[in-house]
Amino acid sequence: MWRSPKLRRLGLGLVVAAGLCLGLAGCQKPAAGGGSSVVLKVASQKGGARALIEASHALDGAPYKVEWSEFPSAQTLLEALNAGAIDLGAVGDAPFMFAYASGAPIKVVQAYRASAGGEATALVVKDSSPLHDIAELKGKRIGTSKGSIGHYLVLRALRKAGLKPTDVTMVYLSPSDAKAALAAGSVDVWATWMPYIALSSLHGGGRVLVDGRGLLHGIGFEAANQAAIDGKRAQVLDFLGRLAKAQQWEAVHEDEFAAVLAKETGLPLDVAKVTVTSQRPVPIVLDAAVTDEERETLADFEAAKVIEKAPKVEAAFDPSFNSAVKP
Repeated sequence: MWRSPKLRRLGLGLVVAAGLCLGLAGCQKPAAGGGSSVVLKVASQKGGARALIEASHALDGAPYKVEWSEFPSAQTLLEALNAGAIDLGAVGDAPFMFAYASGAPIKVVQAYRASAGGEATALVVKDSSPLHDIAELKGKRIGTSKGSIGHYLVLRALRKAGLKPTDVTMVYLSPSDAKAALAAGSVDVWATWMPYIALSSLHGGGRVLVDGRGLLHGIGFEAANQAAIDGKRAQVLDFLGRLAKAQQWEAVHEDEFAAVLAKETGLPLDVAKVTVTSQRPVPIVLDAAVTDEERETLADFEAAKVIEKAPKVEAAFDPSFNSAVKP
């Protein structure tokens, strides 16, 4: 399997990490009623698709088994996807496009749009911070994962404030390290996403400086590697249909989903409730509008020199699975 130099360096460790996650108690669950020997390896991030699927019972009667793994960020999930440790997983649009630009053989097979816009991504500061406006970001240190949706929000916020990427210092950290850095004062701002925003705001002494409403596309993806698309097409298509129904179920069962989310992840119930209401996914087909938005995402990354050159965006999408979300 081809990998970029960065992916080659990180791939082995992430495969091991994914394997450890799959071996942890509660990290692996077969689909209820699954009678097939086919196993679909599906990943989500904390507070993501797994809890929703389980809350809605969308996998009941699935003719295959599902092995779940959970990752702290899209970056680690996408590395595992590229390495073949998982078949598909849920990520934001910006981290997917960042990984795609590196040459990873992965594709978007389904999309959803958050009805709350970009609320689930934000720049967080300490309650005691003197920062109250994005125009005050100049000269500040911002912690986030490189190529993440948080990183992308930084770029969009800087542009809105009339600032350049070089006006701030980006400090690339995992979510847990960025949280600690903000608490210690090593960074001035943490660019992050749900449920970390709610954890910080409700229980960590943080506050939202700005969120992604009006700045981000508010779109998320289910991404798969080419091996899964070719070798498990029927299972992937069936899973995507069940995921779309689960997302539709969430729209009228937010409290029920929040309770399951809190139980499955260990999140405080108030954090789970805020996380659910800030996301509200609406499944959509992969069409020209999605392509145009992600062409803009790649152009923004290229302009900020986060990637060297934006590739052709059309090859990032596989619309052959669109029937999974059509009425």
